[in-house]
Amino acid sequence: MRVLKEIGPLLAAMALLLVLFGLWVPVFLTPPNLLDLLQQVTVNAILAFGMTFTILIGGIDLSVGAVLALVGTTTVYVLTLGAPDAPPWIWLGLAGVAGLTVAAVFGLFNGLCAAKTKMPAFIITLATMLIARGGAYCFNQARPIRVPAHQEAFLALGNGRLFGVIPVPVIVMLALFAAASVLLHRTRFGQHLYAIGGNREAARFTGIRLARCEIAVYVICSMLTGVAGMIHTSQLYSAEPASGIGFELNAIAAAVVGGTSFTGGVGTLYGTLIGAIIIGILDKGLNQAGVHFSLQYIVKGFVVLAAVYIDVRRRT
Repeated sequence: MRVLKEIGPLLAAMALLLVLFGLWVPVFLTPPNLLDLLQQVTVNAILAFGMTFTILIGGIDLSVGAVLALVGTTTVYVLTLGAPDAPPWIWLGLAGVAGLTVAAVFGLFNGLCAAKTKMPAFIITLATMLIARGGAYCFNQARPIRVPAHQEAFLALGNGRLFGVIPVPVIVMLALFAAASVLLHRTRFGQHLYAIGGNREAARFTGIRLARCEIAVYVICSMLTGVAGMIHTSQLYSAEPASGIGFELNAIAAAVVGGTSFTGGVGTLYGTLIGAIIIGILDKGLNQAGVHFSLQYIVKGFVVLAAVYIDVRRRT
């Protein structure tokens, strides 16, 4: 009941947008179009799940877009090392481990810097964003790297459909959502994150290990980014070193629209998922309606402003 009360206005807003775009664009509410919408939402939603964790403790991670690109280039580069006649699952496993390891290293570095130094998370992750982007450009002279055609399993990660209907990325997104929701809303670790975001000093005095929790949060955020990077790369059929630019802003927008407060300690993954869907509806609906992309940015900007304004009014 409490969750429904929190996300009720978001569900109403989502339903209103669906109706409006359904009236504006005749094909918008058709099942194939809605499935395509969900598939397009997956990458931003997974990034937003991780961003919600960081914002809840009063942090931020601006490096997710660049890390996404670096994970994609690393993964595909390892895939290209395997011979076409070699068992594809071996190289797929090695590539997956390599990509997620890169993500974990960046998350660990961000977390250690945020927890052990007095540097603000904004500056730390801005720096690692540049480092990750530079690392992605190092591959193949900053040119795209095509996914080997024989790696059908990797290509299915972003483009496959279960029973020919349900997009595989949607299934992955929902699985990660379920796991992250349990971690955040049903464990002591999640309670500690809310306590840290609500009052850091009070959390310290109650015995919560702030540094350990903060490091874990940034690693979780980066690992989720790694999965999103693989899905995005699969959808493009190639690793694009320049991909992911601005993705961190969309992830932040999804979390904020979903009710996560920048002051920390307030927010749910349920709200973030709906926020990501709302952002996806706006993107796809305005695009299908033929609205110029410049106006799409303006509309999303006003939506984020409205969400923050409502959050501030609700807490004053």
